Amino acid sequence: MPLAVLALAVGAFGIGTTEFVVTGLLPEVAGEFGVSIPTAGLIATWYALGVLVGAPVLAIAGARVSRKRLLMLMMVLFTLGNAIAALAPSFGVLLAGRVIAALAHGVFFGVGSMVAATLVRPERRASAIALMFTGLTLANVLGVPAGTLLGQRVSWRLTFALVAVIGVVALVGLAALVPAGTGDGPGVGGRPGTAGGVRRELVALRDPQVLLAMAITVLGFGGVFAAITYVAPMMTDAAGYAESSVTWLLVLFGVGLVAGNLVGGRLADRALMPLLYGSLAALALTLAAFTVTAHDRLAAAVTLTLVGAFGFATVAPLQKRILDHAAQAPTLASAMNIGAFNLGNAIAAWLGGLVLSAGGGPATPNAVGAAMALAALGLAVLAAGLERRRPARAAVAADGPRQPAAR
Repeated sequence: MPLAVLALAVGAFGIGTTEFVVTGLLPEVAGEFGVSIPTAGLIATWYALGVLVGAPVLAIAGARVSRKRLLMLMMVLFTLGNAIAALAPSFGVLLAGRVIAALAHGVFFGVGSMVAATLVRPERRASAIALMFTGLTLANVLGVPAGTLLGQRVSWRLTFALVAVIGVVALVGLAALVPAGTGDGPGVGGRPGTAGGVRRELVALRDPQVLLAMAITVLGFGGVFAAITYVAPMMTDAAGYAESSVTWLLVLFGVGLVAGNLVGGRLADRALMPLLYGSLAALALTLAAFTVTAHDRLAAAVTLTLVGAFGFATVAPLQKRILDHAAQAPTLASAMNIGAFNLGNAIAAWLGGLVLSAGGGPATPNAVGAAMALAALGLAVLAAGLERRRPARAAVAADGPRQPAAR
């Protein structure tokens, strides 16, 4: 695998760390600025909003910029945002730094997927995308626990400062290792800098397959976060773990993410849609089972790991599917699919909160997740059905209407 993909993975590691590490640092942030824990939680909420806004806006703004330069600009923005957060003199400045860092999130992963795919042979594209996303999954196993421990023992500012350093390392790697012009020619990357680039990006969103892939992302990965958002009360109240064990349980979840991502990427290169069917079906069944296994310590830990594995096995296939169906103008579609992950997270967290507020037990959000994953599976079947009919319609159009037989 080209070393340029490793540079992309380093950037993904930094982004994954800064996105998720804040949940363990809220008490420290709240204590320093004299705000409540819910108010401190805005540093997570505003980050998610920054991703949702930044993905389409910066993708359109960067439609005429070369892919390598756009990736480097996003890493500069990410590094700047984390540096501002590390030095923030007030809570408002901290929020601003978080939003600035978040703006780069969607475009980096979207364009990074395109670049990774064009660096390898067509039959290895899903594997290359998965390798880039390995940085994100390793962030959950290594970056988040280490950053949380550092922030709690020393200073939360030092955590953000080190993430900014990771951003600089990724920036240097991108500059040195990504060949000039990667992703800028015809094919997966399209051809930025030509007339009508922005218009083509917008037109690509009209493809039903692109929209369906985004919807599958929202529902499928939303199913994962219906469970993970409320994993702390689930593991303590239902499974009986101590609060101090939740961090290590999340490491197990991260191990599942890494395994599912790598296996999913490899299998998607051979049979993308069957892999997507199997992963979503397994995710729905696992989440349904989690409503029961959450009440047993060992079973809960195993199920949590499987949720991560089956959930992240869908990421590379869905991202590749977006690239395949928006091949001539993939920047906006690819970036917005990353935003779709965050949208799914927000919807799942809201729905999970509703069932808990209605009196459901600590494991009931898993049932919400199972329903979302099942709906995603239904959309995947629909997408495949529409795709099978498209060649038939194209053949009829090419042949023209049948003429009546001569008598």
